[in-house]
Amino acid sequence: MKSKIFKNAQDALFDVKSGSSIMSGGFGLCGIPENCIEALSQMSINNLSVISNNIGNSGRGLVKLLKKDMIKKAYCSYVGGNPDLEEKILANTIDLELIPQGTFSERIRAHGMGIRAFYTPTGYGTLIGEGKEVKEFDRPCILETSLGADFAIIKAQKGDSFGNLWFKEAARNFSPLMAMAATTTIVEVEELVELGDIRPEDVHLSGIFVQRIFQGSNYENAIEFLKVNEE
Repeated sequence: MKSKIFKNAQDALFDVKSGSSIMSGGFGLCGIPENCIEALSQMSINNLSVISNNIGNSGRGLVKLLKKDMIKKAYCSYVGGNPDLEEKILANTIDLELIPQGTFSERIRAHGMGIRAFYTPTGYGTLIGEGKEVKEFDRPCILETSLGADFAIIKAQKGDSFGNLWFKEAARNFSPLMAMAATTTIVEVEELVELGDIRPEDVHLSGIFVQRIFQGSNYENAIEFLKVNEE
């Protein structure tokens, strides 16, 4: 079997090109694939379509690609508190599709399951539902299409050589869904372990959905802070 282990992010992202669509895991700055995003920001590519809960903030996350005008279209469920994105929207230099968070995750999940579209009441009667097909069930529902991508870049706490993954707490977020909805899934891990070190019952995502994996480095924890009793 061909090895899935790559040396680093640069090697694992070798075939990403201008015009590629990329799903990026994480919620805010929690669980984001920092090494992959940094490597992408150094590549001479543009016109990317990005599918992510948000587009980073405070100079971290996908905002690195945004500030270099590498993103042509973004699909997000949260865009607040991001002055860089606000600037791009007002300058009309980015095409943004804002999606309710439940619909966002379900559109990704649906693609991974081979479902091309589904009906949901979420967004009916709002700007979200404008121009979309409506069908009456117990109440009016709009038709939403699934979301897939050429690549998914995700981060896990632990992974083995086959790509079996274990995520730390809430950092799991959208990542398993994205791995199933992308043609090629690239995973960076804080700890690359031997096959069998993750017990079968602890595997959060099976390696069958992972094509490439590498040991990440230089992670920053800007979310959690140690607090002790102050007397």
